[in-house]
Amino acid sequence: MLASGSILGGAVADTVQEIDHLLNFVGSSKCQFDRNGTIHCGPEARDHINRKYVYYKKKVASTEDFIKFSATRSKISGRRYTVHCPDSAVMNTSDWLLDELTRFRKDGAG
Repeated sequence: MLASGSILGGAVADTVQEIDHLLNFVGSSKCQFDRNGTIHCGPEARDHINRKYVYYKKKVASTEDFIKFSATRSKISGRRYTVHCPDSAVMNTSDWLLDELTRFRKDGAG
């Protein structure tokens, strides 16, 4: 029983670390974020995503859930959030964050 609790605790800790990383990644980004036709800088996007995370926290069981609930689309309009980075095609913010999550896990930081 103790071992499974330890594994679960580790998974929760990993998820928290990954979410913190993604929030910092967004906040420090030089990309621009389109939310309902309005462009926002990294820190503004981070703050908005974090507010949504706080709102949906009870539904978030994984980092992928965090992205799904907090960084995919507007709850009000249903429009997808997009990210505009220099020298890159416009991407859905959820895809951009999933790519960063994959890189973060591959690097062994997650």
